[in-house]
Amino acid sequence: MSEYDYEALGLVAGLEIHQQLDTATKLFCACPTERREPEASTRRFSRYLHPTKSELGELDEAAVEESRVDREFEYLAFDTTCLVEEDDEPPHRIDDEALEVALQIAALLDTTPVDQAHVMRKIVVDGSNTSGFQRTTLVGQDGEIQTDEGPVGIEDLLLEEESAGRVEETEDGVRYSLDRLGIPLVEIGTKPDISSPQQAREAAERIGMLLRSTGSVKRGLGTIRQDVNVSIAEGARVEIKGVQALDQIDEIVRYEVGRQVELLDIAAELDARDASVGDPQDVTAVFEDTDSGVIGGALSGDDGAVRAVPLYGFDGLVGREIQPDRRLGTELSDHAKRHGAGGIFHTDELPAYGVTEDEVAALRDAVGAGPEDAVAIVADDAETASLAIDAVAERAKTAMEGVPEETRDATQEGTTRYLRPLPGAARMYPETDVPPVELDPSDVERPELLTEKVERYQSEYDLDAGLAEQVAYGRRMSLFEDAVEAGVDATFAAGVLEGTLTELRRDDVPVERLTDDHLRAVLRLVEDDELAKEGVDEVLETLAADPDLTAEEAVEEAGLSGVDESEVREAVAEVVERNAEQVEQEGMGAFSALMGECMGALRGKADGEVVSDALRDEIGKRT
Repeated sequence: MSEYDYEALGLVAGLEIHQQLDTATKLFCACPTERREPEASTRRFSRYLHPTKSELGELDEAAVEESRVDREFEYLAFDTTCLVEEDDEPPHRIDDEALEVALQIAALLDTTPVDQAHVMRKIVVDGSNTSGFQRTTLVGQDGEIQTDEGPVGIEDLLLEEESAGRVEETEDGVRYSLDRLGIPLVEIGTKPDISSPQQAREAAERIGMLLRSTGSVKRGLGTIRQDVNVSIAEGARVEIKGVQALDQIDEIVRYEVGRQVELLDIAAELDARDASVGDPQDVTAVFEDTDSGVIGGALSGDDGAVRAVPLYGFDGLVGREIQPDRRLGTELSDHAKRHGAGGIFHTDELPAYGVTEDEVAALRDAVGAGPEDAVAIVADDAETASLAIDAVAERAKTAMEGVPEETRDATQEGTTRYLRPLPGAARMYPETDVPPVELDPSDVERPELLTEKVERYQSEYDLDAGLAEQVAYGRRMSLFEDAVEAGVDATFAAGVLEGTLTELRRDDVPVERLTDDHLRAVLRLVEDDELAKEGVDEVLETLAADPDLTAEEAVEEAGLSGVDESEVREAVAEVVERNAEQVEQEGMGAFSALMGECMGALRGKADGEVVSDALRDEIGKRT
């Protein structure tokens, strides 16, 4: 899509970055923070959740809409699941390790920590927390980061509990896994200082770098999420949830700007046409003998029905594209789906899907729609169809006003879909089970930035710039530093952690099964001359195949137990003898070819330098 003049459009954007912390235990209990596979669950239980009023007696609009969908929430529990996670016991005191990491992050963001941390309850009735709310506490405020397009203010830094992991939709509702629930999570909210898609991405990358600099955040898919708030001058604030990839942020901002521009154009056209939305009506009779598989399937049940809403003056606009592969009709359909319907049909796309031209004409007649009008229909059981078509009608009315404020869900394609209304202040109230905590940031050391590590690795360890950056930004940075501190050669350690592991992964070796202890032990064996560098690949491959082995056992399993110098010289002499004619003709010129054969004969049992010295000596004897 073409680039917009964002300044002229009045683009304003802000970020909310959610990052899991890599602590030993969860935020309000002593359960571990490791993720588990759903198949490992040992039992299940179910809940129904309903919104409650805030301390001011108000109900949050987003929570009310969520509760209109009657759903059962099923939870997978594990052998590590405790009563706090099940909401059958009050939360414990807030975790000290999580607080310390949060204060480190506060320092890196230049925020001012609060004097006393108070835990609040934030209402969530989508099933992602067994309690019906999420616990959150303010840690710091009023910070700042720098970008090429100017500073971006940090509004606040919160420490909160992660939600349960969504496993799948069920016939009755949603299934969640409790392994993720309660993992400490920081939420960083920027001020609305971002004025371009590029700046949004740069700000997110900067915050991500600061978070990783602590060495205490989890890595991998799902451990960091970005929400983006976007608005333009004539549009409205829209919160886009669940952006997984940093490199998608700028695209999402561009697409949202484009969506709001298109919606404003549609609203202007609807105003010029004096458009209106009629009352929903029952049009089941129109489709009694339909050949449409979708509609016929809905009507085959005892309570099947088709509901329609006339959209006067909407002809041609319901099918108008507002984002790639998304139209105004898609927006209407999103609202219908929120109430259990599979979606909608509308006259801008009909006849199609088995709906005939005669049925379209009969549909228009039934609701009093002319050629300048559009009609949207929902086919489902009577109750679902009625709820869904009412939601479609309400969204069509807001289309005449412009851009609605709402929360939207990011898709993998960079577009967004309707999720729920924007939450308000009515969703927050104090947590009475957890006492406030006095914060003392004076004892918290400011972590070394990753950018500073890169420079230090180059100057202190003589790593080249590329390898230094790979190590500093890599997942094994802490392991690298531990190994070097223990005496392992820095260049060798970096090569194994960022080179060897990558090559093994490309060869489909399951390196994710290798623990830091595995890697640390293998590096130590090389440093202690108990394993040749050339044998590292094979030992790691052996450990990946059987992680229960120790490093020493893997060396034995791979047949790489070290050989003494006399055995090396004997093996080298045999290679030179087999190639005596070549040695006689080429002398030391045969070295390179024979070196590879010698290493192959020793199969990584001896260090390359030892083999090299022995080969030079043996060739020298014969020339």
